[in-house]
Amino acid sequence: MFRTAYKFIRYDKAKSLGALAGIVISVFLVGQQAGLFIFLTDAMRSIVDNNKGYIWVTDETTTNANQLSLLDTRKGNEIASLPGVERVYPVVVATVGAKFANGKTSGLALIGSQAPGFVGGPWRLYTAKPQDMLPDGAIITDFYDAKAHGGLKPGDYFEVNGKKVYNAGLTRGARSFGGGLLAFTTIERARYLGNVSTNKVSFYLVKHKPGVTEASVIQAINQSINGVRAWNADALSETTVRTVLATNGIAASFGSLIGFAIISGLVIIGLTLYSAAIDRIKDYGTLKAIGATNGYISRLILMQAFLFAVVGFVVGRGLVEGFRYGIAQSGTLFYFPGWFDFALFAVTILISLGGSVFAIRRINSLEPATVFRG
Repeated sequence: MFRTAYKFIRYDKAKSLGALAGIVISVFLVGQQAGLFIFLTDAMRSIVDNNKGYIWVTDETTTNANQLSLLDTRKGNEIASLPGVERVYPVVVATVGAKFANGKTSGLALIGSQAPGFVGGPWRLYTAKPQDMLPDGAIITDFYDAKAHGGLKPGDYFEVNGKKVYNAGLTRGARSFGGGLLAFTTIERARYLGNVSTNKVSFYLVKHKPGVTEASVIQAINQSINGVRAWNADALSETTVRTVLATNGIAASFGSLIGFAIISGLVIIGLTLYSAAIDRIKDYGTLKAIGATNGYISRLILMQAFLFAVVGFVVGRGLVEGFRYGIAQSGTLFYFPGWFDFALFAVTILISLGGSVFAIRRINSLEPATVFRG
């Protein structure tokens, strides 16, 4: 069966290459759009996922960690007084405007955390250490944002909301969703630069005592303190993604593009295999005339489609990996989960075998005697 299917493929190289190209394009487009979608959803929950291991406490109305309402610092004192709470860490997120030496401007989401532990940021450190934020005016920016920051280098001075600061070092791949490019500094400097009151914070990260369950502390905070909501980090991460996707067209946009890629692949390979079957109709008729059943013919066409799928997947997946590596150089970093390759291969098989249905139906309806009539 395999050898016969391979001979049929080799017989018309042009159509075989056409079918293969359709699968490769579909695999690449599906992988490309899936990768960009993963990058965006990772950015949506980046601030939460890089601060796991703590209970999150936000304003009671918050369902998106990228859009936070300010809390009174007295809430932090109330949280700290609860049984089971070991330490409470305040974090300020301030949206500010930056102006650089070459005149370029950009928005920054400035995350301020408390010395000496700097719980809440920075993360993905590259050339910087958290302690580099301590000197007056020090801010840590991201390596991949240098172009957006007017070619900013470590040690360069610039302005934030009209106040002089300098680039104390770099993270590499610290990303957020909306609110500007990420930068990090101390909580006091974030308040000063962002004009945030000294008695306000954006959220608290709470460490519970050993031997006390996280769930019990979350319950205690939610039942005892008005105006706040305590979250498990994983729950807030997922809620953030769902909220963002529900309030814009990102999911629909990427979903439609992936659907279009699958449908395009089905049509391309379907028409190509159908055309190839018509060109080889005498060969299929001969096979049926000497006793080949419709089941055998169907398996023969499906085998051809399967071979196209395997080769197309390998080539397409290689192109996707090249795309992932290429855009990583500009800071668009993402990694496919372990199940992705299995899912993508299943989609490839669906495209290829689904497209072969056109050819199978045509050949199965063929009467062997018709191919020998003049």
